[in-house]
Amino acid sequence: MTERCTVDLWFDPLCPWAWVTSRWLLEVERVRDIDTRFHVMSLAILNEGNDDVPQEYADRPAAYFELRRQAWGPVRICVAAARAAGAPVLRDLYTALGTRIHPGGEPLGDELYRAALADAGLDPALADAARSDEYDADLTASHEAGLDLVGADVGTPIIRAPGPDGATVAFFGPVIGAAPTGEAAGRLWDGVLLVAGTRGFYELKRSRDARPSFG
Repeated sequence: MTERCTVDLWFDPLCPWAWVTSRWLLEVERVRDIDTRFHVMSLAILNEGNDDVPQEYADRPAAYFELRRQAWGPVRICVAAARAAGAPVLRDLYTALGTRIHPGGEPLGDELYRAALADAGLDPALADAARSDEYDADLTASHEAGLDLVGADVGTPIIRAPGPDGATVAFFGPVIGAAPTGEAAGRLWDGVLLVAGTRGFYELKRSRDARPSFG
């Protein structure tokens, strides 16, 4: 029997692409001998000092900068919850937040945060962390731990895993539009590890022609 290994995922709850990747990894757990460990990274930190507006927000830049302001809330809550109850709570809290934010389409704010915390069996009062910079040092440390593995010119998700030869590999992505299930999820995992474990391999990319699917 193959020994189970730990795979680390860095996420920001607001990123729809990271959400799809995380759901795929949970499916991979069913068909491959991996256990996923969750860590927080921050799009708010990543975009500090960058005033470029993505094309999808070109006609409403104010909405983009408001989203960037709001992006501090969920990651601060995740860090506060991990400090209060231990890092393993991030698995259920991310699921609770992401389910409401992405397939649920709920607006960001105190109501969503408190409901998600309750869904994860955590104290809803931790929602107050969204408005506090008390957790920003821990957030920055977790964020930088992810970037240190792959470099600064990436986003979320970041994955670290044992490669095919046992050496650790780390990479941004994969960016996928929908999470495959069953053995298809396992085959994608096998392929990702194969290319990520190839010495000197850096990038595969093509233009995205659709938004992520949460179905």
